[in-house]
Amino acid sequence: MTIKAGDKIPATTVKTKDAEGLRDVTTDELFGGKKVVLFALPGAFTPTCSAKHLPSYVQKAGDLKAKGVDTIACVSVNDAFVMEAWGKDQNVGDAVMMVADGNADLTKALGLDMDGSGFGMGTRSQRYAMVVDDGTVTQLFVEEPRAYEVSSAEHVLASL
Repeated sequence: MTIKAGDKIPATTVKTKDAEGLRDVTTDELFGGKKVVLFALPGAFTPTCSAKHLPSYVQKAGDLKAKGVDTIACVSVNDAFVMEAWGKDQNVGDAVMMVADGNADLTKALGLDMDGSGFGMGTRSQRYAMVVDDGTVTQLFVEEPRAYEVSSAEHVLASL
């Protein structure tokens, strides 16, 4: 079952990596008491994800935060080392939290996984964005396969 507006984010754990090392982050820590924009994409370093999706959030981070967003988080079914390297490659800085869902635990719990086997990618996340307020999804924008429109930072910003 796919998560929808009004649902609570399921309890899972993801990972982040920074200069201090690997860190487990629970969904309670990530979403509790905050307004979070979470966006997901099929893979780090992939064409649309690197050329458009992640850069849109880096560019619009200030505008999103001015609308009351506490955290902007990018999640992908990649490991934390890849997410850290991709964040550095994309000059993310502290604008976007790079979140690794290496085993797709969060992605599957949200019901937003997809089979990327045809592309040699295995289980991956669908492309989407959501607004989460204190652990409850208030808005969800899931893309059609191979599309990039409703999950952009510009679209999310216009919806706030």
